[in-house]
Amino acid sequence: MSSLFRPILRTGLVRHTPFRIANYRPPTSALRPLRSTPDAILKPPLIQFRSVASSVSWRPGSQTLDHAATNIKEELGNSASDMAKAIAGANFTRDSVIDHSGDSFIGITTKVASQVPEPILVLGLAGGLPYIGAAGTTVYLAREAQLAASGVDVGIDPGVAATVLDQALNFQVTYGAVMLSFLGALHWGFEMAGYGGHKGYTRLAIGTVPMVVAWSTLGMQPMEALCVQWLGYTGLWYVDSKATVAGWAPKWYSQYRFYLSILVGTCIIGSLAGTSYFGPVAGHGFLSHEIDQLREMRRENMPLKHGLIPGDIEAVPAGPEADNYTIIRKREQK
Repeated sequence: MSSLFRPILRTGLVRHTPFRIANYRPPTSALRPLRSTPDAILKPPLIQFRSVASSVSWRPGSQTLDHAATNIKEELGNSASDMAKAIAGANFTRDSVIDHSGDSFIGITTKVASQVPEPILVLGLAGGLPYIGAAGTTVYLAREAQLAASGVDVGIDPGVAATVLDQALNFQVTYGAVMLSFLGALHWGFEMAGYGGHKGYTRLAIGTVPMVVAWSTLGMQPMEALCVQWLGYTGLWYVDSKATVAGWAPKWYSQYRFYLSILVGTCIIGSLAGTSYFGPVAGHGFLSHEIDQLREMRRENMPLKHGLIPGDIEAVPAGPEADNYTIIRKREQK
């Protein structure tokens, strides 16, 4: 580079400048070597630090059974804390944890739950009581229908028990569809209020899809409708958690929706398990059972007029009172 710029530096334009480049000296700070410890250069800044007041932490392995128990306790505590953060939609800070022992599951959950307005918390729990009652009634009536079908005297006719069970399932499906539609309509309220800014068709579509899913379940059989509604509640909670992280909903909304989905999902699974275990399912089990009984009675009392008869056959005279001359029957063993 010096041989390249040497002719230019020798020109008169540069030679007669008011200041002399040859006498230029860089500042002292530029010549001074950088003084810093190797740790400050090589080690990155610590962003997150998790530990407990334990002499076992940060060791590569467990030395004793007590050390192993301590390590397991730490890992379980960290996993529970991470799960609480995921449920809360990651909308929390270390300062908002009530539990002074650190980011614990109970601390994060309690703090987020304390931010839910009291009317919303009370009415939300009260709205789930009819659904809990419907699920419990469904399981009870499924057991009563099973006992009645088995011939046990429970004071109710098997047909009536099946009808009441079917009505209980339909009530649970209808109430579940109403709740699913209502949870979707909340996003319309957020959009009208401009919470987090107006998002337009995206947020309105999020509120419309649950209503369409809930409406479609009203035309299904109760068991199929409960399965579809369970998928609807689970999918809507996932969308609500993402909306909470994006600031489209209050910070407490993700956790609030999670536990509501747990409540509804437990009731749905309980109803499906109860009707499947006790059986028969309302509207189908008794009908198929009666058809099987009629078919068995027909096999015993009425001869077959067509079909395949295995084994040897023979033709014998039908007799004077028959409408035909011969009868084909299975040959009797002598």
